Amino acid sequence: MLTKWEQGLVAVLEVVEVEAYVPPSASTQWFGRKLREDESIKWYFVAKAGYGYPFTLSLIEALLTLPNVRRISGFGKVSDIPSESTFSRAFAEFAESGLGEKVDEALVAKWLKPELVGHTSRDATAIEGREKPLRKEPRQKATPRKGEQRDTRGQTRLERHSGQSAEEEFQELPVLCDRGTKRNSKGFRETWIGYKLQADVNDCGLPVSVAMTSASVDDSQVAIPLMKTTSA
Repeated sequence: MLTKWEQGLVAVLEVVEVEAYVPPSASTQWFGRKLREDESIKWYFVAKAGYGYPFTLSLIEALLTLPNVRRISGFGKVSDIPSESTFSRAFAEFAESGLGEKVDEALVAKWLKPELVGHTSRDATAIEGREKPLRKEPRQKATPRKGEQRDTRGQTRLERHSGQSAEEEFQELPVLCDRGTKRNSKGFRETWIGYKLQADVNDCGLPVSVAMTSASVDDSQVAIPLMKTTSA
């Protein structure tokens, strides 16, 4: 008997079809993974996100106690579960190849492109990271010192965005781990170390376009490239 979450995982895997977007790579052979194991790890990649496990070790610990999820993903026995290092290498490979972006683009093209999207909502959420925050250079003071001259001819990022493509704009955005601060729904200030996920979603909650940036990036810096991507 499948639980509500397990039924949701089956439905997501059937819709997403993540295995169709990543053919067996040369690195699969280098890591010693069999084809069936590689496909199952791709499904675990979806399960890790769907169940909200922040770390690979958390996913492995859950798989040891969730036999239905193991069977859904293709591993019948506990001994079939790969090691943490194998999971980590595979997840890094998927992230580098842009697996999430490929799947999202395919879903948008299949389900949204033929339709008229009435409203698009844009928001951001904090993503905590395990890395050390990037050390930033101190900002220049607004008022130059006596005898000091500043070059004020350079355009700001928002000014450059008006003449750039969405791809060029996304490449300019910081993506390394750093500190972010925002006010929550109750008006209290929150601080975290990591990243920020920016997303445009339709009325049904399906992400039309997404972007991952450093935690300190202001939402206004991502609005224009997201707007261009969503419109396209």
